[in-house]
Amino acid sequence: MPKTEARYYESVDKGRVRCRLCPQHCMINPARSGICRVRTNEAGKLYTHIYGEVAAMALDPLEKKPLYHFYPGRQILSVGTWGCNFSCAFCQNYRLAHEQAETRVILPEQLAELAVRARDQDSVGIAFTYNEPSIWFEYVLDTARLLKSRGLKTVLVTNGFIDPEPLNELLPFIDAANIDIKAFSQDFYKRNCKGRLQEVKDNIAFMAGKIHVELTHLLIPGENDDPGETEAMAAWISSLDSLIPLHLSRYFPAYQMERPATEFSAMLQAQKICRQHLHYVYLGNLPGVINDTACLECGQVLIARNVYNVKVTGIKDGCCIHCGARTNHIIGC
Repeated sequence: MPKTEARYYESVDKGRVRCRLCPQHCMINPARSGICRVRTNEAGKLYTHIYGEVAAMALDPLEKKPLYHFYPGRQILSVGTWGCNFSCAFCQNYRLAHEQAETRVILPEQLAELAVRARDQDSVGIAFTYNEPSIWFEYVLDTARLLKSRGLKTVLVTNGFIDPEPLNELLPFIDAANIDIKAFSQDFYKRNCKGRLQEVKDNIAFMAGKIHVELTHLLIPGENDDPGETEAMAAWISSLDSLIPLHLSRYFPAYQMERPATEFSAMLQAQKICRQHLHYVYLGNLPGVINDTACLECGQVLIARNVYNVKVTGIKDGCCIHCGARTNHIIGC
């Protein structure tokens, strides 16, 4: 694929450029790349080398993103490339995020056509996932515009670390996002991710007011599982909207982190704490747990889940069939 000039950068001096796509604001010397490894300074111009370069593609349940309140039980065509603007020691998908994967070229028009065809398999659109989609900005934006014109949905599975200006340009074409809140501690973000918490919080708050948002939190023993920190995170999310679904995901050793897997009891404790502030707190990477969605008014099951076997049993015409309460917080039912 021919190189594509990147958006959101500025020339500085001595042939250097500063990238303005994410808050890392990398100062990039000639012939060098930024932290994400996919944007390179060539003779004073910044180029992206992953436009149209697809490293992974699959038809996934929306629950796998995870999105539990966005077209539950439906499928979505999921695509990713390689690279990331974080350096998480515990990365659960490091072969795409931190290695250079083999790719094939799929242009935006071609991907949009694949998404149209996938409607026959109950797919609602495209999810940009597997690696960090914000560093694929130019491609995601061009594709999302095409999807919108075809009546299809666009989903981001993201770390939320993007500058306000590009986010503002992209968001009108995005329908839903699952944002990974790594911890509720700046020290954790600095030590383990080489990033910052505040910008992620700012973007969550901004996006939650404009599109459907769900959050994921990987609970790591001895790193981000302090009960006080967990409660502070849940209280902050609730201050935005207590209906935002939070997915607590069980950590397993991966990449550069060798801490033991999160104990089942710790997951249950964190869920109990978060439920003091949030209506919907789900557990991930824990086979056998009940992750049904219940009506807020009568407590009856609206959506029954057995892993990715999902049945919408209690919603009709946007209302609970048991008590008539509105279910506007669940999209696509």
